[in-house]
Amino acid sequence: MILHDPALAMSFPDYGILIPVLDSRAASVLDSLASGSCAGRAAGRTRLVDGIRAAAPILGEAPASLAISRADLERVHNGTFVSRLYGEGSGDGRGLEVALLSAYELIDAEGRLNRYEPDGATKPLSALFSTILSQVAGTYTACRLALSGGDASGPGFCYFLGGGMHHARRDGGSGFCLVNDIMIASARLHSEGRVSLVWIIDVDAHKGDGTAEIALGLREAGSPLALTLSAHMASGWPLDAASLERARREGRGDKRAPLAASDVEIPVEAGQEAEYLPRLREGLAELASLSAGRKPDLAIVVDGADVYEGDGLPSSEGLALSLGACVERDEAILGFLDARGIPSAWLMAGGYGDRAWEPPAAFLNSIGVSRRA
Repeated sequence: MILHDPALAMSFPDYGILIPVLDSRAASVLDSLASGSCAGRAAGRTRLVDGIRAAAPILGEAPASLAISRADLERVHNGTFVSRLYGEGSGDGRGLEVALLSAYELIDAEGRLNRYEPDGATKPLSALFSTILSQVAGTYTACRLALSGGDASGPGFCYFLGGGMHHARRDGGSGFCLVNDIMIASARLHSEGRVSLVWIIDVDAHKGDGTAEIALGLREAGSPLALTLSAHMASGWPLDAASLERARREGRGDKRAPLAASDVEIPVEAGQEAEYLPRLREGLAELASLSAGRKPDLAIVVDGADVYEGDGLPSSEGLALSLGACVERDEAILGFLDARGIPSAWLMAGGYGDRAWEPPAAFLNSIGVSRRA
């Protein structure tokens, strides 16, 4: 299945946020699929689900039951941070706004506005929070659809045209990510008894540092919910020298983002693109080995397109895969999971500029898509 809900579009310019994330990305993917530009090898395996409301009857749920609650956030984020998001614990009532300014890097180190023009906004910055919660609901719904699917063509599969906020840490947002939808969805599924082990396979150009921190923290608290893999740029944010030095000055240590390590780390240096796919395959085998014969109930794939050579974000230029290599990456992951009968929920994650739609569209065309309702 492919889950798309235009109501979840972030529409950052409406809030005065000037980052190169285009709402047209999801629509461009769907337009490509409708044109059938690539003949699928397994046509009909997936179908388009038009929004969370349309997904609810498939899952036998009321739409409201798929919403994300404060309790869902509190399973993975600390209480002080969650209180700020809900406007509590701040004398001036600006806790949410300050959290958003930090997560979306709208204030620089000198306190000046950065990529932010509030005078041009048509909506208050705080209104973005409800859309972010809806994005998290999309990730949770995609996981539920993956778990409920599966047929003769393979285990359950759902690709959500959204989600992937992997930089959000236990105590705050970071890197355009206010909260960590990946871990929120995983922890809720665990609380509902739907999963006991989740693999998180993160192939965004930027290390999944927040996810690694939260997964490690839950494990140390007695809840070994997730094993994590991150294949990412070896240099560049959040692993550039300035970010690492700042983390060390703050006393973050090796159990806090960005210093927390994923269970399988695949750092790729600039110019090592030819090594990317072989190392990814080795990393997937290592992930299976770490499970010690225990099959995960679900894999969540953070399918960033910012590894693509056509991506428009300068900070991801340290990793530049061809379109063909991006598709081969995703096919390798899906084949690995299919061969083991593991359902998978895929999140579109990072991708910037007017060509960011190309890798997910090419991948979904390659596996075959039906637009049945």
